Amino acid sequence: MWLEPHAAGHAKEGGHQEGAGVEEVTYLVWIPDPNEVWRSAEIIKDYKEGDKSLRLKLEDETVCEYPIDRQGSQLPFLRNPDILVGENDLTALSYLHEPAVLHNLKVRFLESNHIYTYCGIVLVAINPYEQLPIYEQDVIYAYSGQNMGDMDPHIFAVAEEAYKQMARDEKNQSIIVSGESGAGKTVSAKYAMRFFATVGGSASDTNIEAKVLASSPIMEAIGNAKTTRNDNSSRFGKYIQIGFDKRYHIIGANMRTYLLEKSRVVFQAEDERNYHIFYQLCASASLPEFKDLSLTCAEDFFYTSQGGDTSIDGVDDADDFEKTRHAFTLLGVKESHQMAIFKIIASILHLGNLEIQAERDGDACSISGQDEHLNNFCSLLGVEHSQMQHWLCHRKFVTTAETYVKTMSVQQVVNARNALAKHIYAQLFNWIVEHVNKALHTTIKQHSFIGVLDIYGFETFEVNSFEQFCINYANEKLQQQFNLHVFKLEQEEYMKEQIPWTLIDFYDNQPCIDLIEAKLGILDLLDEECKVPKGTDQNWAQKLYDRHSASQHFQKPRMSNTSFIVVHFADKVEYQCEGFLEKNRDTVYEEQINILKASKYPMVADLFHDEKDSMPAPPVGKGTSSKISVRSARPAVKAANKEHKKTVGHQFRNSLHLLMETLNATTPHYVRCIKPNDEKLPFKFDPKRAVQQLRACGVLETIRISAAGYPSRWSYHDFLNRYRVLMKKRDISKNDKKQICKTLLENLITDPDKFQFGRTKIFFRAGQVAYLEKLRADKFRAATIMIQKTVRGWLQRLKYRRMKEAAVTIQRYTRGHLARRLADHLRKTRAAIIFQKQYRMLRIFRAFQNIRQATITIQAFARGMFVRRILLEHKTTIIQKHARAWLARKQFLRLRCATVVLQCYYRRMKAKQELKALKIEARSAEHLKRLNIGMENKVVQLQRKVDEQNKEYKLLNEQLSALTSAHSTEMKKLKKELEQYQQSQGDGNQLVDLQEEIESLQLELKKAHSERKIIEDAYVKEKDLLKKVSIGFLLCCLCVVAEFMGRNRGGLLPHTQHGFVAGQSCLTNLISFYDQVTYHLDKGEEIDVIYLDFKKAFDLVSHDHLLVKLANCGLDLTTIC
Repeated sequence: MWLEPHAAGHAKEGGHQEGAGVEEVTYLVWIPDPNEVWRSAEIIKDYKEGDKSLRLKLEDETVCEYPIDRQGSQLPFLRNPDILVGENDLTALSYLHEPAVLHNLKVRFLESNHIYTYCGIVLVAINPYEQLPIYEQDVIYAYSGQNMGDMDPHIFAVAEEAYKQMARDEKNQSIIVSGESGAGKTVSAKYAMRFFATVGGSASDTNIEAKVLASSPIMEAIGNAKTTRNDNSSRFGKYIQIGFDKRYHIIGANMRTYLLEKSRVVFQAEDERNYHIFYQLCASASLPEFKDLSLTCAEDFFYTSQGGDTSIDGVDDADDFEKTRHAFTLLGVKESHQMAIFKIIASILHLGNLEIQAERDGDACSISGQDEHLNNFCSLLGVEHSQMQHWLCHRKFVTTAETYVKTMSVQQVVNARNALAKHIYAQLFNWIVEHVNKALHTTIKQHSFIGVLDIYGFETFEVNSFEQFCINYANEKLQQQFNLHVFKLEQEEYMKEQIPWTLIDFYDNQPCIDLIEAKLGILDLLDEECKVPKGTDQNWAQKLYDRHSASQHFQKPRMSNTSFIVVHFADKVEYQCEGFLEKNRDTVYEEQINILKASKYPMVADLFHDEKDSMPAPPVGKGTSSKISVRSARPAVKAANKEHKKTVGHQFRNSLHLLMETLNATTPHYVRCIKPNDEKLPFKFDPKRAVQQLRACGVLETIRISAAGYPSRWSYHDFLNRYRVLMKKRDISKNDKKQICKTLLENLITDPDKFQFGRTKIFFRAGQVAYLEKLRADKFRAATIMIQKTVRGWLQRLKYRRMKEAAVTIQRYTRGHLARRLADHLRKTRAAIIFQKQYRMLRIFRAFQNIRQATITIQAFARGMFVRRILLEHKTTIIQKHARAWLARKQFLRLRCATVVLQCYYRRMKAKQELKALKIEARSAEHLKRLNIGMENKVVQLQRKVDEQNKEYKLLNEQLSALTSAHSTEMKKLKKELEQYQQSQGDGNQLVDLQEEIESLQLELKKAHSERKIIEDAYVKEKDLLKKVSIGFLLCCLCVVAEFMGRNRGGLLPHTQHGFVAGQSCLTNLISFYDQVTYHLDKGEEIDVIYLDFKKAFDLVSHDHLLVKLANCGLDLTTIC
C-alpha cells in the first residue's frame, strides 16, 4: 500500500496524548534499493500536502531525501507493525505489497529457518539447500487429519488439504508445483506423493504405493540432468494422477509428460551434464553383464563430456544405477527389457563418437566401415551395418518424376546424426513412461484422483530458444488458470460472508496467450514456415514483425532482425529465432527410421513402428470417475492438416490444452518453489533473485488481487479478544459480539468503506489493521504509564523508609568501623615503621653485599690474570703438582681399600661371637624353665580328662549289668507266668499276645546290646588315643633329654657339669614313669597319674626343641598343649 494522506492523519491522532507521556509515533516505510531491492527507512519529518520529498533516516542512521512523484503517486510503501512480521500467511499482513512480502519471507527463512509460508491458497516453498528433519514418518502422521491453518505451513499440509477435500467434496484434486530450475519442484512433488502413499495406503497386497514411489528414481534417471542452477534438474514436465477407490485407498497411478528437452542428448553447456542415466551406465560398465556394451568412462564419449566435469559432488552414479535397476524390477520390467534399454542408451553414446570424414571439399562425406563405434552402434541395435553406414551420409529425395539419392555435407551429417540420437532417446523415454503407466495401472474402478503437476517455471536466460518459448507459453496458461481461480475464490468468500462487493480488476494475460496460440499467432506462423520447402528462421521472424508489430505483448529488438520480444506476465523475454524451425520440425530422415524398424531386436523395432502423436489421450473408461465432467475452458485450436506430420509446437499445444482441461475439472492447490540464491548455499537469501521469482510465479499477483478488496479478515471472536482494550466497559457487557465489534469500529474508523461486516468475519481494507494496532499500542502505553506512575510512587516511599532505617544502622556501624579503623591504622603505622627499618637495613645490606661481591670478583679476575701469567712461566711445576696429587690419591685409595677389608673381617668375627652367645643363651636352663610351666598344666588337664572318662565308663558298666540282670529276671518271670497261663487257660489268643510281648522285649534287649557295643567302641578309641598321646609324649621327652645329655657330654658345654647331672636325673624319672604307664595300660586298669615335677625334670631341656620333636613324631601339638 502506497503512503496516502490519511496515514498522516493517523499520525496526528496518535499524537493527542503526547502530553500524558506517550512517545511520538514513528512511521517506517520501504524505499527502492539497487542492492537489496527494498530498504527500510523512518520518516523523521511529517509529510505535508505539496511536499516534493520526504526526509528519511535509514537503518544505518543515514539521513536522505526521497523525491516524490506526485503525478505518478509514487509514495513509499508503509512497513507493517513488528507484531505482524514473521506471519505464516502473507495475507494476514496489514500492508500487502512487494517489499512486505519479500521482508516477511526473508525473516521467516533466515531468522526462524522456516522454508514454507502461506500466501492465501498458495504455499511458498524456499529451497534451503540442506536436508531438514521435517519429512519423517511421524511428521506425516502429525499433519494427517489436521486442518490447513492448524499447524505450520508445510507441503504435507497442502497434501492433506487435497486429500481431505477429495474425500469430503468427492471432487478430483490437483497440486500444481512450479518454480524455476533448482527451486525444489521435484523434491516437493516427491514428498507430496510420499504423503499420499503413506496416508492412502492400498487396502490390498498389490503394493501399489511402493510402485508409485519407485517411479521417481526411474524418471529422475532418464529425465533429470545437472544444470548450472541445479544438480538434479527435471528437463521435462509431468503430471501424475494418483487414483483412489471409494474408501480412498490408492489403487493405481498414471503419468503424463510434457516437452522433454531432447537437445540435451546431443549438446550440454559448460558445467552441465547429459541425463543421469548415461553417467550411471558408464559408472557400471565394468559389471560382467555389461561387457557387451563396450562402454568406458563418461569422459570418452562426446555426448557426455561437452560440459566438462562429468561428476557431481556427493553423488555416486554407480549406487544410483543400482537404485534405478531395483525400481525397474519393482515395476515389473523384465531383465531382458532392462538389458535392451541399456543397449539402446549405450548405442546413443557410440553414435555420438562416429568419425565423419569430409570428401570433395566438404560437399560429401563418409564413415569408415571399420569404425569401432559404428560397429558397436549397429550390433547393439541389431541393424544392418552397411545400410546404416550408407544412409548416415546420404538422403533420398522423391519428386513426381523420379527418386534420387544425394550426398550430404559434414554439417548436414552431424545434424542428421544428432537428430537420430534425439529421436531414439525420445522414443525410448516414451516407451519407459508407457511401461511405468502399465505397471501402475489397475483394473479396479477409479473413484477419484489427485494429480501432482511438476512442471518447469518461468525461464529467462541470456539466450532463449524454442524450449524457453514453450516453457513460458505453458506458464502463461497456468498463470491464467491461477488468476481465474484466485479471483473466483476471492469473490466466493465475499458472497459466502454476504458483504457487498464490486468487480476486482486483475491482470488478464489472455492477449499474450492469443499472441502465441491464436490463428496466425506465433505458433501458427512457425508451423506455416515449417511447411515451406525453403523456410528459414529469418523469414519466420520477418513474418512475425509484419503481423504482430502492433500487439502490446510483442516487440522487435532495435539491434536485431533475428529475434523478437514477448511481454509475458512475469517479464519481457527476448527469443533468438535461430533453430526454432529445426526444433519445431524435429526432422529425422525416413531411411534411417526404416533401418531401425528392420532391427532384429523386437523392442528396438517396436519403438519405431506405427509412430503416432506422443500426446497422451484423455483418460476415459473405468479409470475416470463418472462424477467428473472434463470440459475445455475455451474453444480448442483448430487441428492441423493430417497429411503433414504434427510439429513439436502443435503437439505441445494440444497436450497443454488437455492439461488445462484436466486442471479446470479439478480443485487446484498451488505450491510455488523459490530458489534463494544461485550459489546453492544453505540458508542464504538473495533478495534480487527472490523478487524475480515472486513476480514470475504469481505470488505478487495473488497479493495484488487480495489487496484490491479486503485483504485483512478477522473472526468476531478473535477481533473481540484482541481489541477489547479499546472498548468501554458498558459495551463489553453486551452478549452480541457482532454488535460490540460494530460499535467499536464505528467509533474508531470514520470511513465506513474501510471495513465490512460479514456473517462470521470482519473484512478490512489495507492498512486498517495497522491503524487498530497503533491505537491498541497507544492504549496499552497510556495504561502502562499510569501503572508505572503508581507503582513507582509506592516503591519510592517504601524505599525512603528503608533508607531511613538503613541510615541509622549504617551510622552506628560506621562509627564502630571508624574506631576500629583508627586502631588498625595505629597498628599498621607501627608495623610500617618496623617494615621500613627492616627494609632499609636489608637494602643497605644487599648494596654492601653487591659491592663486596664485585670487589671479590675483581680480585679473583686480577689474581687469575696474575696466576695465568705465572702459569705460562711454570708449566712444569703445575704438571708436577698434578702428578704428585694423582700419586697421593692412588696411595690413599689403596690404604682405604685395605682398611675397609680389615674392618669387614673384624666385624664378621664380632658378629660370629655374638651369634654364638645368643645360641648358648637359647639353650640355657632359665629359657627351658619358662617353657616347662605350660607343659605341666597340659599333663594335669590330660590326667583329669582320663579320670572323668573312667568314671563314666564304670557308671555305664554298672547300668548295663543292672539292665541285664533285670532283663533275665523279667524273662524268667514271664516264662513262669506263660506256663501257668497255658496250663490254666489254654487260650491261643492270649498266647499270641504274650509272644508279641516277648518279641518286643527281645528287641529292646538287642537295642541295649547295640548301645553297649557303641559305648565300648568309644571307650576303646578314647583309651587308644590316650595311650598314643601319653606314650608319644613320653618318648619324645626321652629323645630330647637324651639328645641334650649327648650334647653336654660331647663338650658343647664343658664348663658346666650341673646341667649333665640334672639331665641324667630327668631321664631316670621319665623312664620309670613310662614303664608305669605302659604296665597299667596293658592290663587295662585305671591309671592314677601322679604329679610329676617337670620343673625339676626339664630344668635344662629346651621346650622349643621339645615341641619340634613332638611335631616330627606325628603328634597333634594342639591336642597336647
